[in-house]
Amino acid sequence: MNTKSKSPNGLMSFAAAHSGAYAASVIFAILGVGCQLVPYFAVSKLVIGLITGVREPAFFIRWCVIAAAFFFGKQLFHSVSTTISHKTTFRVISEIRYKIADKLSKTPMGYVLDTPSGKLKNIIVEKVDGIEPTLAHMLPELTSNILGPLSIIIYLFTIDWRMALISLITLPIGYACLMGMMKDYDKKFKIYIDAQKHVNSVSVEYINGIEVIKAFNQSASSYKKFTDAVKKNANYALDWMHDLQIWFALGYGIWPAVLITVLPLGSLFIINGSLAIPDFITIIILSLGIIGPILAAINFIDDIAKIKSIFTDIQNVLDEPEMQRPEKGPKLTGTEICLKDVSFSYHKTTVLKGINLNIPAKSVTALVGPSGGGKSTIAKLIASLWDVSEGEITIGGVNVKDVPFNELMNNIAYVSQDNYLFDDTIRNNIRMGKPSATDAEVEEAAKASGCHDFIMQLQNGYETVAGGAGGHLSGGERQRITIARAMLKNSSIIILDEATAYTDPENEAVIQKAVAGLVKDKTLIVIAHRLSTITGSDKIVVIEKGKVKAEGRHEELLENCALYNSMWRSHMEIKDEKLAGEITC
Repeated sequence: MNTKSKSPNGLMSFAAAHSGAYAASVIFAILGVGCQLVPYFAVSKLVIGLITGVREPAFFIRWCVIAAAFFFGKQLFHSVSTTISHKTTFRVISEIRYKIADKLSKTPMGYVLDTPSGKLKNIIVEKVDGIEPTLAHMLPELTSNILGPLSIIIYLFTIDWRMALISLITLPIGYACLMGMMKDYDKKFKIYIDAQKHVNSVSVEYINGIEVIKAFNQSASSYKKFTDAVKKNANYALDWMHDLQIWFALGYGIWPAVLITVLPLGSLFIINGSLAIPDFITIIILSLGIIGPILAAINFIDDIAKIKSIFTDIQNVLDEPEMQRPEKGPKLTGTEICLKDVSFSYHKTTVLKGINLNIPAKSVTALVGPSGGGKSTIAKLIASLWDVSEGEITIGGVNVKDVPFNELMNNIAYVSQDNYLFDDTIRNNIRMGKPSATDAEVEEAAKASGCHDFIMQLQNGYETVAGGAGGHLSGGERQRITIARAMLKNSSIIILDEATAYTDPENEAVIQKAVAGLVKDKTLIVIAHRLSTITGSDKIVVIEKGKVKAEGRHEELLENCALYNSMWRSHMEIKDEKLAGEITC
């Protein structure tokens, strides 16, 4: 049964695990802000000294040295704070990415197939990277930028409470402008983020479909879905920025203008004798240090809104239902596979209905039938890429849901018609079947699968990079490399899902020979559209419309199953037509 896997503290639990490091970063940031304020005091002392007629050079030198020392102290503490916060944040980012990758390995394939690859890529790469400004900067800097001005304000109240209040007059006015900027901010920001997500997804779709777009004489400008998404995103961003501009200009113009109130009102207090000139000078200089840190703190508002969106997207992935498997469980000692009353539904559509099937250990069982009948679904259920909706699947008498994923994956090798090759060397792509394999073992597997010769003809041999998704190789070449990977894995159960789909008749014979060596003393399940490749199977199972239509050996099914007989005749007619065409050529 698929269940939600939700952390009680959400994503912040990742940061909470490093609370000590973040606390240290905040402390150093506060020390840095404290050092930043001291030069203001030093400047006020120097100005007061000049006005009051101080003539001793030592006085000025002392305060200049103090100002310089605390200025460098501010740089030092800031550097230490950001170093700690950045190192910690990159650890958190790594942990989140590992968690997402682990999550995707445990979710049913349906979620991955239904989610656009651009969206997942955006979450794992851009979205997770978007956490960095907030965690690395906001935690230490927001704290220190609030405490610094607060300290100044408290000190101003000790000098003159009237001037302290006067220095704060621009704050509520600026805050009102900020509220104008923040009107419907969450709603508008969500629309903006959704538009960006759509652009990412459509861009990936456009790139993946570029061959079709070119073949049908389309272009970026005429591919309406792409251009509409780009224009919508750009227009919305421009309109939103236009609406914010007046509030932004007013807020950032009024906020720093503290001297507009401090200078005239302070001068009046001096004239009536209620404020001393040295205190006035100190207040003027210190009031200039209030707004800067507050504005820096306000700049994090956008990051806070952004991280809410980021955390929501990441948490949605982490909260996806996953296939439940124990961390520890029984070892698989047998390879007999039994499907008992297995049903499977996908998007409320029933794909399999009450399948009962026994696959003997160390046998070759072929699944055949019309397209969409459920053959590949059965293979994916056995390989635990999906979970059954009803019934159970056992391997060696053990329910697969009671077996840890690692144990299942170690005992099952799954090769599909579109098996993926990574943008790495051919040697490393084969070695994925057994990470500890030596170069000699990799090459032995390649020879056994019949791909050594064509690999050696490539420019860099085994060090040739396969390209994204194996794009530098033909479909048949990719297929043979995936079979070499499976041979190297040496699992006790092999599932070949249309493993010869991309091969021509000449290479098909090579692959069939390779498969024969691959499955010796193993349990093999084959899904094939070329019936001539599975006539020697120990058992052939005919699947139609999610049900087992018939099972038996080739000769038995020709006599007893009209569907299989019809499929066989159609297959032979196609082979005859191809042969006739080749002779004519």
